[in-house]
Amino acid sequence: MNEPVRVRIAPSPTGDPHVGTAYVGLFNWLFARQSGGKFLLRIEDTDQTRSTRESEAAIFRAMKWLALDYDEGPDVGGPCAPYRQSERTDHYRSHTQLLLDKGAAYRCFCTEDRLAVMRARQSAAKLPPGYDGSCRNIPKEESEQRTAAGLKFVVRLKIDKSGKTVVKDVLRGDIEFQHTEIDDQVLMKSDGFPTYHLANVVDDRLMGITHVLRAEEWIPSTPKHLLLYQAFGWPAPVFCHLPLLRNSDRTKISKRKNPTSLEWFKAQGFLPEALTNFLALMGFAPADGGGSEVFDRAQLLAKFDLAKISLGGPVFDLTKLEWLNGEWIRRLSAAEMTDRVIAFLGPERHLDRALVLKIVPLIQERMKKLSEWDEWTDYFWKDEIVLSKEAFRRAKIAPPEIARVLVACAALLEQQADVDHTRDEPALRDLSGRLGVKVGDLFMSLRVAITGKSATPPLLESMELLGREKSLARIRAAAKFLSEGEPSEL
Repeated sequence: MNEPVRVRIAPSPTGDPHVGTAYVGLFNWLFARQSGGKFLLRIEDTDQTRSTRESEAAIFRAMKWLALDYDEGPDVGGPCAPYRQSERTDHYRSHTQLLLDKGAAYRCFCTEDRLAVMRARQSAAKLPPGYDGSCRNIPKEESEQRTAAGLKFVVRLKIDKSGKTVVKDVLRGDIEFQHTEIDDQVLMKSDGFPTYHLANVVDDRLMGITHVLRAEEWIPSTPKHLLLYQAFGWPAPVFCHLPLLRNSDRTKISKRKNPTSLEWFKAQGFLPEALTNFLALMGFAPADGGGSEVFDRAQLLAKFDLAKISLGGPVFDLTKLEWLNGEWIRRLSAAEMTDRVIAFLGPERHLDRALVLKIVPLIQERMKKLSEWDEWTDYFWKDEIVLSKEAFRRAKIAPPEIARVLVACAALLEQQADVDHTRDEPALRDLSGRLGVKVGDLFMSLRVAITGKSATPPLLESMELLGREKSLARIRAAAKFLSEGEPSEL
């Protein structure tokens, strides 16, 4: 095809934006950007009972969060507007009439009761399901008379059952479908709204779509679409069906076994760079010779080749995504990480940016998700630290002995005007020898006293940020708690 590349994604706004939309959207975006073409967003909202503007707005937010910028769409406009199918019904009705006039489609007046009886008979006879063609040969005049009389109908595509259709797929080669396996699909429903198949083909044609990149679950629909292109007398776009994202048991990814909402991934503190990196790995990895699975969008664009997408059935491994997210977190500068954390937690937290910037280097190497920030840093913000003897047991010395150690640590630290980790660490190590306790036990006792936890960022650097007075107050409160055996909070 010599015309400029135009690709699209067309999600339905019937719930939270799906990770599969981002996956397919990413490969469409890559192909458009690499080829100098256009990437469109179309909203398929013909299911009026389930579609909502709230869900549509969530799709817009998710696409912007992932930086999958589209050139045309409902919220940015474009030469093929409108980009909501619910606003394009005149196109579908006029094109349906074209097919009726050509004899390529027909009105079907079968009631739901008749169709239910038909399906039951097919099931009992172990026949494949499908419309039996009862209305295929109703004369045109009679069909129009029934319509004028107000009888309800749907419009079906009339398929020549003697032929076959060959789907030419970029990744899979030729896929043959016998027409005996293809139903006389409904194009227009009785409520005047199109089915997915009609709206999809008409919109792709009117919007100049040259390449259709979509998930492999749509392969069985593709011969229906090709027959529609043929019925209209239109050239078909190039088809490329991407491998499905799968659960660990190889089933199609679903929210019953894996998180699928893009809003969930954002709320969990996954970076958009990491998620797009991960989704790219589901079908493609740049051949850079280094074997690294961490790559940015520029590297991906430079190496991307549509024909080299893998059909291996990618498994959506959340553990691997968390690892990859951690790698991306460590790529950020301290200032960038600070801005990400503050934006993630929101303005209502009123965080002191200068303090966050100082804390970030202590925990950045440990974090896998932005949502772990509070888990690692809550003791910096709390006015009260809840102490428990259970946490102190990691020190492997008795509570009275821990209390003695903490009193000695406080005495040492109160001799200084401030906490300085480079000065105080060797002094505390020397103190452990004089007290006759292991260095690890002394520092564990001090860690729990300061933070309430046995695992934290670097202890003395944390104490520097907390300051001398707050650190000493927590150490003394912990010593009192252990010596008296009573709960203590500070």
